[in-house]
Amino acid sequence: MNLQGIIIGIVTFLIIGIFHPIVIKFEYYFGKKVWPIFLIVGIIGVFLSLFINSVMLSSIAGVFGFSSLWAIHEIIEQEERVKKGWFPRNPKKCEVDELNK
Repeated sequence: MNLQGIIIGIVTFLIIGIFHPIVIKFEYYFGKKVWPIFLIVGIIGVFLSLFINSVMLSSIAGVFGFSSLWAIHEIIEQEERVKKGWFPRNPKKCEVDELNK
């Protein structure tokens, strides 16, 4: 019996589940200006997946990399969700944003 597919599925589920609160927290504290961090992490993850010999580890690195890249889209969308009032706005960040205008 080969459990690699199940393990990759579980790890993918966990990675996606972990990225959801990460995106929310990053947007809350830093705004969408942190998207380059997700870009760099995503590129590194995808790049590493090309050179890892283990199918399972390569798959996990690829899922992590592409989840980081998808987080760029989600952090921009999160800012819109905050503007709509679906998520709380960070009052300290708002003060800093007002000062930077």
